[in-house]
Amino acid sequence: MNTTTPTAVLVHGAFADASGFAGIIRELVAQGYDVVAPANPLRGVAHDAAAIRGAAAAVDGPVVLVGHSYGGAVITQAAEGLDNLKGLVYLAAFAPAVGESVGSVQEPFPAPLLASTVRPTPYDAVGAVGGPDLVIDRARFRETFAADVAVDLVDVMAASQRPLAAAAAGEPLTHAGWDAHPTWYLVSSRDRAIAPEAQRFMAERMGATTREIDGSHTAFVARPAEVAAFIGEALTALGN
Repeated sequence: MNTTTPTAVLVHGAFADASGFAGIIRELVAQGYDVVAPANPLRGVAHDAAAIRGAAAAVDGPVVLVGHSYGGAVITQAAEGLDNLKGLVYLAAFAPAVGESVGSVQEPFPAPLLASTVRPTPYDAVGAVGGPDLVIDRARFRETFAADVAVDLVDVMAASQRPLAAAAAGEPLTHAGWDAHPTWYLVSSRDRAIAPEAQRFMAERMGATTREIDGSHTAFVARPAEVAAFIGEALTALGN
């Protein structure tokens, strides 16, 4: 890729870590794109956005923020003051407006399975403002989060899931980066963690270049080549 093609900054969501992007990273690197996948602390929107903003600002050259799930809310907030940002890509992700939270933006839509399979921890979330962490019931993890991913890999994902501080779900955003930057949105049509109807609403509201994939909340794990191609389209468009 030429030097004007942005670096993809991949931001994972709740109940996951950056290793879930392994397939996408391999695909993008093989095509000549530069990629970084920093850790998302999952402690709160403002806190997490500051961490991602710092990692993205340290990249030499332009960047495109790519967020999955809760990571979408984080990149939406992290766009504030990020001078090298060219655009935002959402993968089955939250894209709240200013004043909305990941909880409130989905309230008008059908409750996903996640609403009944998420569990609070019996201890407070370390490093958060208060309250417990949240995890997905391991017995319900595959059907909730990764129904199209191989069972042996899902077992690893369920055992290694990273909790989200419960307070993060209700934290309102103070900045909406999608309002001032080009956006792309990949809707997962069989998502049981964020209602597809909510995803379509957020994509339409931001005027995103939108496509749908017939897959679960983590369709990018099951079908990395297809999702990497979608990200690549954004990177190429923003590098011209």
